[in-house]
Amino acid sequence: MILTVTLNTALDITYRVRSLRPHASHRVSEVVERPGGKGVNVARVLAALGHPVTVTGFAGGGTGRAVQEGLAATPGVVDALVPVTGTTRRTVAVVDATTGDTTQLNEPGPVITPAEWSAFQEAYTDLLGPASAVALCGSLPPGVPVGAYAGLVRTARAAGVPVLLDTGGEPLRRGIAARPDIVKPNAGELAELTGSHEPLRATQDARRRGAAAVVASLGPLGLLAATPEGRWRATPPARVHGNPTGAGDSAVAGLLSALAENLPWPDRLARAVALSAATVLAPVAGEFDARAYDELLAQVTVSPEVTAA
Repeated sequence: MILTVTLNTALDITYRVRSLRPHASHRVSEVVERPGGKGVNVARVLAALGHPVTVTGFAGGGTGRAVQEGLAATPGVVDALVPVTGTTRRTVAVVDATTGDTTQLNEPGPVITPAEWSAFQEAYTDLLGPASAVALCGSLPPGVPVGAYAGLVRTARAAGVPVLLDTGGEPLRRGIAARPDIVKPNAGELAELTGSHEPLRATQDARRRGAAAVVASLGPLGLLAATPEGRWRATPPARVHGNPTGAGDSAVAGLLSALAENLPWPDRLARAVALSAATVLAPVAGEFDARAYDELLAQVTVSPEVTAA
């Protein structure tokens, strides 16, 4: 079983409009609601790949119930969300059908009390027992300590469970010092962490800060990885156009699933890039175009990367 942690779960709402214009009224042609948050998206992709997955984090209020109902209807996904008195946030994605661009609106999330945080930590420790890997994903809701991910990384390491961290800002800075097995920042998060805008130099710097492996997401340019076994760049065959929401989460699912299958790093990166690109071609986050994925996987280029000077 793979465990995904989404401390700031969400009810994802996707609106599709013909053309998004500021200061104008819009007629919505399509509305999709589904469970969301980075780790939830990761879990949905893992389940589609055939990996049993358990989702934990927080859920509260009417939107929390909607999230749990959606998870119950998702084959291969087990709901282990911890109840809270606050209300789970909503995220709204507005897709412009003319350009394919997406505008994202993210609520902050419920305030988590100290008692609720303690209850989660106990549940998390128990869930690590049967886990083959764990992903810690996304932002922290109000009330959760900024060093929360560092503590969760240390708990997973103590249990002997490989851990991937996908977050940004100060939670990433503190979490990486706890020595996660993999961190997966995007280019902006990596630059903020290291102060370097040169990706290869920055990934190597991030490794020195504590991560065993750093896999940087470079958007349409693919992934750059610095690992104990070497450094690689993985690129898709061509830029794909569509809804990029959730593409990074699919990359995390690719890395985790390949880790659980003991695949070598080049194969892990190829899977992650192919899944990420195939997700851009899907209408909503947490899904991927299966036919496109098979085609893309055979076309991803993975090449060794030279050491930065």
